[in-house]
Amino acid sequence: MTTDRSDIKTGIVGLGNIGQYHAERLIELDVPLVGGMDVAAEARSRFARRYDVDVYEDHHELYDTVDAVVITTPNKYHEEYAVDAFERDLHVLLEKPLAHSLESAERIADAAANSDGHAMVGFNNRFSNTVRIVRNRIERGDLGEVTHVEANYVRRRGIPGRGSWFTRRQIAGGGSLIDLGVHAIDLALYLLEFPPVSEVTGVARGEFGSDEEYAYLDMWGEDAGPAGFDVDDSASAFIRCRGDRTISLEVAWATNRPANHEFVVRGTEAAARFDLLEGDLTIHSASTAGPDHLENTSIETRENDTHSAEQEEFYDRILRDDPDDRSVEHGLSVQRIIDAIYRSSDDGHTITIEE
Repeated sequence: MTTDRSDIKTGIVGLGNIGQYHAERLIELDVPLVGGMDVAAEARSRFARRYDVDVYEDHHELYDTVDAVVITTPNKYHEEYAVDAFERDLHVLLEKPLAHSLESAERIADAAANSDGHAMVGFNNRFSNTVRIVRNRIERGDLGEVTHVEANYVRRRGIPGRGSWFTRRQIAGGGSLIDLGVHAIDLALYLLEFPPVSEVTGVARGEFGSDEEYAYLDMWGEDAGPAGFDVDDSASAFIRCRGDRTISLEVAWATNRPANHEFVVRGTEAAARFDLLEGDLTIHSASTAGPDHLENTSIETRENDTHSAEQEEFYDRILRDDPDDRSVEHGLSVQRIIDAIYRSSDDGHTITIEE
C-alpha cells in the first residue's frame, strides 16, 4: 500500500501554461514528476528542459511509467486522455470542466465509476481559505438554512486570447460560461451541498469577441482578431433546485460594467458575502438581543494557493484510499447545468433537468 506522496509517480498531459503551473506545485508538494505528454513538439521540448523529465508524443507511453496523471489539455481532448487513464486504473486529476460537451462528460463519468483509480475534477476555488470558512459556518449552522446563492464571475475585459482554443466552440464547448461559469456554478452548488437541480433558464451572449473594434487593456494570450470567435462572452442564468433553493448566475469575459467576483450566500439566520479573488468576507445578520440591530462581521484570513491545496487533497485521498468524494459526479451535475443554459438560450425557454 502506498504510504507517502513520494511513492506516487505522476505525469502531466498537456504541457502548456496550466500544465507547467501544476508541475511547479507538484514539485513543491514533493510528488515525483516523472514525465509529460503533448502533441506539440515545442511544448515537449520546453517542458523537458525546464523539469528534466521524459516527454512523450503518445500518452500511452507516458501512462506506462506513472501511477497518476494531471490532465490539462483543451476541453475537447479530456475524454480521450481521461478514459484511457481510468481504464488503466490510474489516479486522475482532471482540470475543469469535465469535458467540452455533456455527452463526453457522461462517458468520462462512466469510465471513472468503473475504475479503481481515484478521480478529482479541478474545482480549485473550493479550497480557498475564505470558502472553507464559509463552508464551516454553514456546517455549524450559523447561516441557518441556506436558500440562495448569488454567484458572480464577471470581467470587464478579459477574453483569453481571441483565436485561441478558448474562443472556438468545437474545442472548448463554449466561452465564458464553460470557462468561468463552471467555477461559479460548482462553488454555488458546493455551498448549497449539491441539491438536485430541477429547472434552468438562461441567456448566453456573444457581443464583444466578434467585434473588430473590441477595446481592451490586456489579454491572457495574443489577440488574433475576431475571425473564428463563435462562443459566448457573457451569460446570465437562474437555477432552481429541489427545496426551493436557487442560484442567480452572472459570468462574463467582457461586458460594459465593473468587474465583479462577489458571492452572496443567503441563509435564514445570516448571509456570507465574499470576493472570490480578493477573499474579503463579511457575515451579515440581525438580532433582537437588546435593541433590534443589524450586524456586519468582517473576517480576515490568510491567502492560500488553491491549486496547491487541491493537489494536496488529491494525493491525500489516494494515500487514505478514500472512497470517491463525488467529485466526478459533481462535475457531471455542473456540466448538465451548463448544457441546459446553452439550450435554454438557444430555445428561448426554461429547461427541466431530471437527475
